[in-house]
Amino acid sequence: MSRHKHKTDDTHKIAPHRPGAATRLRNYFLTGLVITGPIGITLWLTWTFIKWVDGWVKPFVPKVYNPETYLPFSVPGFGLIVAILVLTVVGFLAANFLGRSLITFGENLVGRMPLVRNIYSGLKQIFETVLDERGNSFTKAALIEYPRKGLWAIVFISTETKGEVARRLRDSAETVSVFLPTTPNPTSGFLLFVPKEDVVELNMGVEDAAKLVISAGLVSPDLPEILEDVIAEPEKLDKIRKREDA
Repeated sequence: MSRHKHKTDDTHKIAPHRPGAATRLRNYFLTGLVITGPIGITLWLTWTFIKWVDGWVKPFVPKVYNPETYLPFSVPGFGLIVAILVLTVVGFLAANFLGRSLITFGENLVGRMPLVRNIYSGLKQIFETVLDERGNSFTKAALIEYPRKGLWAIVFISTETKGEVARRLRDSAETVSVFLPTTPNPTSGFLLFVPKEDVVELNMGVEDAAKLVISAGLVSPDLPEILEDVIAEPEKLDKIRKREDA
């Protein structure tokens, strides 16, 4: 009797639904794409950069020093190695008195050229700012109301506003210079001078904020558990909202 009842109960069990072969193949394909996509794009970008540097540097390397002269195949990355060595030697020479004198002479010469001096001075300032390890450029991500009140955009804090802009805005609130990147290309954007009190700093780093911008909000950075329910600057955010309601 018990055996019969056991068999009857088994017949009423519903078998778990298994996806069809087409669904499984699609899932396998998407999983493989997610895994290999970032790896493939990274390798392609790296290889493209190496080939680009090689194409610029190799024509200037004497054939006697080029290993491709003696080998039946090309050596990818040789131009990149040469470029790194040349830049290192230039930096070494520029660190001594003679090198600094030559650089000063060259800059004075360029400074007498009306159009070239503007381009050179601008590029030099950008490179010095970006590559200066002691600098604090783009070390913080923040939120500002843009393009209108009630809408928020991610920005990268550059520095406190300086120069003529700071002098012109002296009578208004203290301002900071921020860079507002565009999606999905964060290398383009807008330079804005925003009142310091209207900038809400975030706990996430610049890299995480950049990922959020590039992915159009699809990739959200994971915060430590202690910060999950904490707004970066709740008091400042409340002040901004009160000004909107007033």
